[in-house]
Amino acid sequence: MSLPAAHLVGLQLSLSCCWALSCHSTETSADFSLPGDYLLAGLFPLHSDCPGVRHRPTVTLCDRPDSFNGHGYHLFQAMRFGIEEINNSTALLPNVTLGYQLYDVCSESANMYATLNVLSLLGTHHIEIRADPSHYSPAALAVIGPDTTNHAATTAALLSPFLVPLISYEASSVTLGVKRHYPSFLRTIPSDKHQVQTMVLLLQSFGWVWISVVGSDGDYGQLGVQALEEQATQQGICVAFKDIIPFSARPGDERMQGIMHHLARARTTVVVVFSSRQLARVFFESVVLANLTAKVWIASEDWAISRHISNVPGIQGIGTVLGVAIQQRLVPGLKEFEEAYVQADKGAPGPCSRTSECSSNQICRECRAFTAEQMPTLGAFSMSSAYNAYRAVYAVAHGLHQLLGCASGACSRDRVYPWQLLEQIRKVNFLLHKDTVRFNDNGDPLSGYDIIAWDWSGPKWNFRVIGSSMWPPVHLDINKTKIQWHGKDNQVPKSVCSSDCLEGHQRVISGFYHCCFECVPCEAGSFLNKSDLHSCQPCGKEEWAPAGSETCFPRTVVFLTWHETISWVLLAANTLLLLLVTGTAGLFAWHLDTPVVKSAGGRLCFFMLGSLAGGSCGLYGFFGEPTLPTCLLRQSLLALGFAIFLSCLTIRSFQLVFIFKFSAKVPTFYRAWVQNHGPGLFVVISSMAQLLICLTWLAVWTPLPTREYQVFPELVVLDCTEANSPGFMLAFAYNGLLSVSAFACSYLGKDLPENYNEAKCVTFSLLLNFVSWIAFFTTASVYQGKYLPAVNVLAALSSLSGGFSGYFLPKCYVILCRPDLNSTEHFQASIQEYTRRCGST
Repeated sequence: MSLPAAHLVGLQLSLSCCWALSCHSTETSADFSLPGDYLLAGLFPLHSDCPGVRHRPTVTLCDRPDSFNGHGYHLFQAMRFGIEEINNSTALLPNVTLGYQLYDVCSESANMYATLNVLSLLGTHHIEIRADPSHYSPAALAVIGPDTTNHAATTAALLSPFLVPLISYEASSVTLGVKRHYPSFLRTIPSDKHQVQTMVLLLQSFGWVWISVVGSDGDYGQLGVQALEEQATQQGICVAFKDIIPFSARPGDERMQGIMHHLARARTTVVVVFSSRQLARVFFESVVLANLTAKVWIASEDWAISRHISNVPGIQGIGTVLGVAIQQRLVPGLKEFEEAYVQADKGAPGPCSRTSECSSNQICRECRAFTAEQMPTLGAFSMSSAYNAYRAVYAVAHGLHQLLGCASGACSRDRVYPWQLLEQIRKVNFLLHKDTVRFNDNGDPLSGYDIIAWDWSGPKWNFRVIGSSMWPPVHLDINKTKIQWHGKDNQVPKSVCSSDCLEGHQRVISGFYHCCFECVPCEAGSFLNKSDLHSCQPCGKEEWAPAGSETCFPRTVVFLTWHETISWVLLAANTLLLLLVTGTAGLFAWHLDTPVVKSAGGRLCFFMLGSLAGGSCGLYGFFGEPTLPTCLLRQSLLALGFAIFLSCLTIRSFQLVFIFKFSAKVPTFYRAWVQNHGPGLFVVISSMAQLLICLTWLAVWTPLPTREYQVFPELVVLDCTEANSPGFMLAFAYNGLLSVSAFACSYLGKDLPENYNEAKCVTFSLLLNFVSWIAFFTTASVYQGKYLPAVNVLAALSSLSGGFSGYFLPKCYVILCRPDLNSTEHFQASIQEYTRRCGST
């Protein structure tokens, strides 16, 4: 058989109502169908589902006693009302009449029956499977509904191969928006994707990070719980407990008691209930029975403003209820339409008349009539859902209006295939009672949510709209002052596993959840960045922070400045020493030929004074910010200058001792010493040795400006690196050796003639030198601050001043104050006295 002819054969599926139940006991209702040029189908839950289990493949009887669904009734009437408005309109679809076939989809089997009936060829009860379904004409061009995700998924899967438009007013599951699976599905209710994002933002806005999540069995609740857990976890919210309410649950049964027990043990203040209305009522009846109170309940849109839940006895004591609800919209005239419908139906409930026809699209055994008092209440929730059904009807009508070319004022009445209508519906963009109706690429409406709070302040239950959620991107606008909390003083309840840490304390996770933690203060030198509350970050090198800090502070750069008081004192003392040295040099030059100057060393004194002056000049490098030149010169000038002075002092003391005590005993050595300029040679060699040490020090262990960070956490101390270098220690050790030598030679001359006896003064100056440097190194071992250079200057100044005072000041005193002692006769008398004393011993 050729492929083009395949459309003539194939599977033909009988869909007579006799598939449901025997014909002799059923009857059609005229309210479920309306003839027209183009037919639409509506799937509405006029009765609630039967909780039992089917044992035969028959359609569940919907009109069971006490199973009437008032909410579904309002959706049913909204579609009828919308089509009546359109048929009476001269602007929308002029000269075209819309008809409808409405179905009660109280169960999965009834929903399947209705879907297959929609797909049957017009005027038949058969579905043809053709090779080219683009020319297939089912009974209805488009379908409005059904309500639940499960029913919508079934219907969408069956309609999608034929691209029959399906616009649901309540099925919000994200999976239905996947066009690869459901290409003909659209909806007038926002996707759960946005609902979950709104819930997470709501939790974040109140700082609730420790929550429980309960969902209903089925795609709506299970997928909602899964998506909520994923997004909440990504935003740092911990789900302490989650569970699913099974379809078979009954208030207070063992399964519900288990859920209540775990909710109580979780100790979460906030519970998100992502559930259908039917199972949400079972859940809250169990909550009331378990006396689970003082909590915040976050409602999904399916039950947030439903009186089916607010009518649960005792529910007003469970705590605060906040929720996400579809935006409040009104269908103008719907209430009056329903009232007129009731008034027009004068009959009372009773058996329907019998017929032999088995083509009914609504199976019923007893017709139902309302009185004005019995008519279901059209509450806010039902009105909002009814508006979505009403909006879906108008979306189809506008798509058909464009397809038929009605913009010219007259419609073409051409044959229309469902896939053609689907393309036009996707493009619609019109205003319906100041509400823009259009769809995005996923077939979702571009609308938002209301954020509501239950209100028990009046005599009856009510709800307040406290904010809204809009997108893209999803953002909240909430007036928190409108919420009446259940706690004392109307305080926002807290829902945390661990309270927030103090400033500067990091969170150390204890247990499985990152919301449960201990608070540990950050160590000094680190801070807590608010972007990562679980680890302290180290401060930068130029920064510091005390323990438990949230930020780092710039370190203060310190060094021994010129304008500090201690600097002024030391600079004044050093300058005074230089003036005294200069004055002494002038005085000695003026009295160069006097016995005192000659006995002090003659011209060697100028070399000694120059070395002291050089060491003193090096002390100016200790003030101000350290630089490379000052670091190179300050210690090296001091070490070299003082080494030269000590060399001269040592050789001078040695020469006096040798002349008076050993020259007569070793005349040959004495003559060689004098003839070969022994004193000068010693000074040169000793000074060159120290110079070589200093050059090696500067070349190998070069003193450089440094920034010291380790000593004081809040300071950066500027200094030079010479303090602990081997070169500095070697130079200092060499000066120590010269000091010991000078002390030894001076001590040996303690019994020399009075004018040549310098033991006391030199011993004093050398002891002062030792004490000064011992004090400096002791201080340096325990203190490394900005005033350490001042201690260094003080030690050096003490050594230089001691050397100058011990050697030169007594001679200056004689020259200036005792000129009678500065004579050749006095010196000769002193030598003769020493000779006599030595001879007598």
